[in-house]
Amino acid sequence: FMKRFVTQGFRVAHVVIALLAYLLLVHSPPGLATASEQRQAGPSAWQDDLAPIGPQDWSADRAAHLLERAGFGGTPEEIEQLAALSPEAAVDRLVNYQDIDNSHLKPFDHSGVHDPGLEPFPPSRPATTTLARKTGEALGIKVKPSGNRRLQPVVNKFFYWLRASMLETNRVAYWWADRMLRTHRPLEEKMALFWHGHFAVNESKVRDYRKHLRQLEWLQQHGTGNFRDLLIGVAKSPAMLSFLDAGQNVKGSPNENFAREIMELFTMGVGNYTEQDIREAARAFTGWYYDDLRFVVSAGKHDDGPKTVLGQTGNFDGIDVIDVILAQPATANFIAAKIYRYLVRDNPSAALQQQLGDLLRNAEYEMAPLLRTIFLSKDFYSAASYGTAIKSPVQLVISTYRKLDLDRVPGAPDFNDVTGSLGQRLFYPPTVAGWAQGRSWITPGLLLSRGNFVYEVFFPNISFIPHDRYPRDGKICLVDRKIAQGMDISTATVPGGIDTGSMAESNMMADRDEAFNTRYGSYKGWQMAIQRVKPIPRDIARIDLRSMVLNAELTTVEQVVDTFLQRFLRVPVEPAYRAQMIAFLEQELGTQDIQAAATYLEEPLRLLLHLIMSAPEYQLG
Repeated sequence: FMKRFVTQGFRVAHVVIALLAYLLLVHSPPGLATASEQRQAGPSAWQDDLAPIGPQDWSADRAAHLLERAGFGGTPEEIEQLAALSPEAAVDRLVNYQDIDNSHLKPFDHSGVHDPGLEPFPPSRPATTTLARKTGEALGIKVKPSGNRRLQPVVNKFFYWLRASMLETNRVAYWWADRMLRTHRPLEEKMALFWHGHFAVNESKVRDYRKHLRQLEWLQQHGTGNFRDLLIGVAKSPAMLSFLDAGQNVKGSPNENFAREIMELFTMGVGNYTEQDIREAARAFTGWYYDDLRFVVSAGKHDDGPKTVLGQTGNFDGIDVIDVILAQPATANFIAAKIYRYLVRDNPSAALQQQLGDLLRNAEYEMAPLLRTIFLSKDFYSAASYGTAIKSPVQLVISTYRKLDLDRVPGAPDFNDVTGSLGQRLFYPPTVAGWAQGRSWITPGLLLSRGNFVYEVFFPNISFIPHDRYPRDGKICLVDRKIAQGMDISTATVPGGIDTGSMAESNMMADRDEAFNTRYGSYKGWQMAIQRVKPIPRDIARIDLRSMVLNAELTTVEQVVDTFLQRFLRVPVEPAYRAQMIAFLEQELGTQDIQAAATYLEEPLRLLLHLIMSAPEYQLG
């Protein structure tokens, strides 16, 4: 990153600014918030005040703040349209979006990679081969009657589905990213992203893109609806049941995973239940499982005896327990406060959390009234809330594309690679608790990686290799090359080549006689998967900053810098930094006259915007 600064002619001071951004963001957010008052943050007295702002308090800058938090930012045209409404109408347009046409967004385009016989998918390769030996078949593939490697087709199929599901999950993430960028209902996707981190499930364990897609579609459909409906749907989703080991939760031997997480992470928070409550609740969820994509309850595995959960006793099933949990005062407070921290700011006061919880509870867990109150409140536009949220990786990437007015998520840089390197790969949360949010998004290394992302948007890597088509594992690629050279399976799968010091002479002269070869199966799984999984389009972002500047009839370097700072930042930079930007662009252009430089304007503008988007202020929304 530093090399790029230097080779592009940037001053050393700019590198220092980028490296110090970590300190500014993590240790001095109040100072940045104070600077944001140069925009139109409300007075300090508005903090913790949930009373609505009035028409006289509404402005384009506050409309931009609303779009940033209730969505992924907006273009000047989108901000202007929202600002032309009253604050109530603007908020209603974002919150009550059900009648807004979104038909331009198409359903996910499946590659058709799931085959009959794959369900129920075994937990491991050894479990797969054990099943094949016992029954003569697994994953819809019969064991060969005779010959070498009789189980190889079964092993190949096992690895095929691992690879195919992973690759298709990457495509689902791209499809979702494109929805975030192009949607006319930004809050729908913003809240789906929130619930994706709240109800976290990981592809590494679920191993079925279809289950992820089903749960995501549920979050999109119910993310601003009734929390009870949302929670019950997630509790019954095959993705969650798989991730939290529902198959092991049976009468007489309950598994406590789901019961623990539903109390600790999904509803009440730590300290509002006992270990006995968890054990009793686990009994209520016994027998809950799935058949492929269908929720089922096995009556023979369900414990229908009396349970005592949170002081209530009855022959509870899972839904009964959910209703008992929702009746606890702590639940509404916990959920409302978490939504608030996601949309507004960290560390709400205890009194404010209580107010928010009361709102959600009194609305019988309908989330739209809570969201409407938050987005209209004076607190939402106060100095404490304005320009203080550190953008998550997904928010950073999507808002960058949205403010550039792109019509699709580009294929390079790779969306999944970028967000993963920044700490938030969709469908791969680090734990069942999801992502930590806030200041955890920023470290010195991650800040430099954010700058690298921006650089690759404006200056694409011409050596980019799409990882959804080529395995990252060099061992698999090595096997592929050896097979193509005509080597037999045994020779091709020896790590590093033929080890003449340890292999018996007979094995050097002939293919080994074995039930299966795992390394070959891994290679074949990749080969079979990429033959069927549709590729992610790898187009480059179509950015035309020159037209953006010329169409706006900007004539001076100062006007260009100010327009870019206004369009892309929610927190103003210091005057000295603005002066550096002006001096830099003038130096790159060789003139202050934009029209005189019109024929070679694009690259200097890209360099300028890379500098602006590498600033600490750009990390705040």
